[in-house]
Amino acid sequence: MAKLNPYLTFNGNCKEAMHFYKEILGGELTVQLAGDSPVKDQMPAKYHNQVLHSALKNDDLEIMATDMIPGGFNEGNTVHLCLICKTENEARTLFEKLSAGGKVNQPLTEMFFGLLGNLTDKYGKYWMVECDKPQEA
Repeated sequence: MAKLNPYLTFNGNCKEAMHFYKEILGGELTVQLAGDSPVKDQMPAKYHNQVLHSALKNDDLEIMATDMIPGGFNEGNTVHLCLICKTENEARTLFEKLSAGGKVNQPLTEMFFGLLGNLTDKYGKYWMVECDKPQEA
């Protein structure tokens, strides 16, 4: 089956945002600037310091991102990144760190299935943080 990876578009601050996510989530980060790429001669010099492609990978997730978008940048709220946490402590820690400088839309709340909260981070990206209750045997 195909693997789903979120792909984020930023408005010139992709590199900063991806380093922020790496500090919180860990993993290996790769960043390719347009000016260091094989297609650099196909775009105006003003884009050379923009991120053409980046990827943050750890054992449990992969986030890809860019500063490049055909037709221009238009932020929307139709995509959320959902972190499924293994413990309540992990959920609370990640929620606190991701919401720093951003906006809590729904605090972490006990639901019938576990904890759930959502926030908009300081880069305007929408996140859900979830921690399911342990399954009863």
